[in-house]
Amino acid sequence: MRYAFIREHQDMHRINLLCRLMHVSRSGYYEWLGRGPSERARTDARLLGEIRRVHARHRGHSGGVKTWRVLRREGVEGGKHRIARLRREHGIVAKRRRRFVATTRSKAGVTTAPNRLERCFSAEQPDRVWVGDVTFIPTRQGWLYLAVLLDLYSRRVVGWSMSERNDTPLVSAALEMALAQRQPAPGLIHHTDRGQTYVAANYRERLAQHRIQASMSRTGDCWDNAVAESFFATLEFELIEQRVFATRDQARSAIFEFIEVFYNRQRAHQTLDYRTPVQVEQEGQLVA
Repeated sequence: MRYAFIREHQDMHRINLLCRLMHVSRSGYYEWLGRGPSERARTDARLLGEIRRVHARHRGHSGGVKTWRVLRREGVEGGKHRIARLRREHGIVAKRRRRFVATTRSKAGVTTAPNRLERCFSAEQPDRVWVGDVTFIPTRQGWLYLAVLLDLYSRRVVGWSMSERNDTPLVSAALEMALAQRQPAPGLIHHTDRGQTYVAANYRERLAQHRIQASMSRTGDCWDNAVAESFFATLEFELIEQRVFATRDQARSAIFEFIEVFYNRQRAHQTLDYRTPVQVEQEGQLVA
């Protein structure tokens, strides 16, 4: 560390002076320069490259603990404190998430389904519980609405659709995608808020045709659908925040890539023991 300090400050002060201050000999300093980087320095350099890779893969949103967990799962050696030090020394900082603000689009006075989840947001097998919701994305052409369905087992987005209108065809398209791709067995629980798109007769008839059990949040309580709300918070923070889409088509392209390439296949989730949704399904292990 003394020799490294001298090397970092030799352009500002005479080497003789720095050596006296650090209580080392000038010859010892020049001998150290000739040896090149130490094994620890080389290891730090390799680990720093891995840290940058994980940070870039998560689009600048991975903190120190998440980086350490992901690298450990991938078999890369490096202690938690060492990784934190390298991140700090090289200015690698995770972008800060804004405080989550709960919103809901529930509507009272309509025929609804009971809340079958009661905030139990886990499943022991794939395609036993899906949760869904709708959000809107601003563009210079106007709003673009996005409907999603997520599997509680793996947190994978199993169905999605986008439209200029927030209506029943929007959520129906997401449902049809999920049904076609997953082909769930009878008894699947389908949980949403009480939005009018989900209580529409033709939508509920489609659920009944596949013997899917409808479940809905209580009126005005978005925390009953926290997993879907959390997905939209992630979408906003990691893709949409401080970004203006010129057209709806531009937004569609970005959201498609976010869901199918990044979120489902690349983004490590803390709730999945720092695995991706696709990894969880491939490994066939229960969510912790």
